[in-house]
Amino acid sequence: MGIVIETNKLTKSYGKSRGIIDVDLKIEEGEIFGFIGPNGAGKSTTIRTLLSLITKTSGDAKIFGLDCHQHRVEILSNIGYLPSEVFYYDNMRAIDLLKYSASFYKKDCTARIIELANVLELDLNKKIEDMSLGNKKKVGIIQGLLHSPKLIILDEPTSGLDPLIQKKFFELILEENKKGATILFSSHILSEVQKICDRVAIIKEGKIISTQRISDLQQEAYKKVNFTSRNNIDEFNLFGTSDIHIQGNSVSFIFKGDCNKLLHELTNFDLQNVEINEPSLEEIFLHYYI
Repeated sequence: MGIVIETNKLTKSYGKSRGIIDVDLKIEEGEIFGFIGPNGAGKSTTIRTLLSLITKTSGDAKIFGLDCHQHRVEILSNIGYLPSEVFYYDNMRAIDLLKYSASFYKKDCTARIIELANVLELDLNKKIEDMSLGNKKKVGIIQGLLHSPKLIILDEPTSGLDPLIQKKFFELILEENKKGATILFSSHILSEVQKICDRVAIIKEGKIISTQRISDLQQEAYKKVNFTSRNNIDEFNLFGTSDIHIQGNSVSFIFKGDCNKLLHELTNFDLQNVEINEPSLEEIFLHYYI
């Protein structure tokens, strides 16, 4: 497998405003790669810098082994991109806009446009100005997929889509991946990434803080602990704990570390009940932001 996207210390500085700092990514051919973090963490800035929509401050970025800035036109011809927000000429019909987009790829994409519109339940004859946010997003999805790109970059793709269309969207993306497309999927909703991604990078305040397989993220030695004491609890401190909540005689927290130390600490309390479970992926994700 070759490397489709590779960045080395990619940085975009906006002065006092946050950009991205020393972002290192390596995404393999055929991979579905998740890029997660809250809004404002740097996901869109990274993507726009990769696509040379904004100019990097320093570092390197390559797509298909080519420098993202020097070979921008060649690279973009093989990429499908769905931005987090889509803006179009209001007085155009969807079909006219999509045919115009297809004309840049020097191949007939009409059948593919109709196929995708049917799947996403989009009226191609409707004017953009008469469309809801969700339908405009569908136009963006079709625009990104109509030329069967080798690399699909999706920035918060499901915002504005109803749950049924979201399901169809994920099925479409998995189909493209089976055909060989590599996918970079940015989201602030971890459960979305969990559905389809092989690996995930977590970004916080412009920096990558973790890159790992989804399966490893789930299987790390995190535990969700709830216990109840016969007496009220004023404080609870143990190395490796996060997301601690104390209410009267009950305590809940996420724990990562030596279970023997955890159990030894719990013996200091006059216990009524103890529950130790696997935390949800969302709870693990929150751990990185504490």
